[in-house]
Amino acid sequence: MAPATAGYFRRLTRRLTEDLEQLDAEEMAETSQASGAQRACDCSRGEEVTMLGRLRSVEACPKSGNASIEAEFFDGTEQIKLVWIGRRRIPGIEPGKTLLVRGRVGERDGQKVIFNPYYELRGDS
Repeated sequence: MAPATAGYFRRLTRRLTEDLEQLDAEEMAETSQASGAQRACDCSRGEEVTMLGRLRSVEACPKSGNASIEAEFFDGTEQIKLVWIGRRRIPGIEPGKTLLVRGRVGERDGQKVIFNPYYELRGDS
C-alpha cells in the first residue's frame, strides 16, 4: 500500500472512531487559527482580543433587575463567557452560530469573560 493511501485510511479511521466533540473542537481551532484570530487559551485578563468561535449556549439572565444575555463562546481551545449587559434579546445570537468577537478579556468567578463584545455573525453557522 502506498504511503499516501495508508495516510488516507489512517485519517479516515480516526474520523470514524474519534469523539465527535473532539473533532469539532479541532476543526473550530483550525478555522480560527486560519482566520488570524487569537486563541482563547492564549488570551489573558486585560487583553484586547479578536476571536472566532461558536456559541454553545445562550441565556437571558434578569439578575437583580438588570437584564443581560450570557453566551458560552468556544473557539476549539477554551470557553469564554460573553455578556451583553442591558439586553434581553439580540437577533442572531443563538446556540450554534459562529461569531467573530472583539473585546477586552476580564474575569468573573475564575472564568474568562468579555462584557458587551463587538460581534459579527459569520455565514458558515
